Amino acid sequence: MSITADRPTTFSFPTTSGGPADIAARMPRRHTVVTGDGIDGVMQLATALQTCGRTLREFSVDVREGVAYSSVTCTMSMTPAEADEFESRMLALPGVLAVDPY
Repeated sequence: MSITADRPTTFSFPTTSGGPADIAARMPRRHTVVTGDGIDGVMQLATALQTCGRTLREFSVDVREGVAYSSVTCTMSMTPAEADEFESRMLALPGVLAVDPY
């Protein structure tokens, strides 16, 4: 089962300093987050993304029957520091096995 949302969803993600240099350094960054908890893990990831604070430019989910791992792929504008923080925050969630930036 795959679900793709083409409509942007907004949520908040605190910036480190919020200065013009941070805004200039923001660029779309794509991440795939892998979970071993099936649809429950995907729903927990979706909930966590809603509270992050950035506009999702892309959001897709891959859950398959009989496959041990599910994934969420998302794209949002972030600075390199925010991308590192995003990865750390996602890895801290229960059930998250990996965060792969593209």
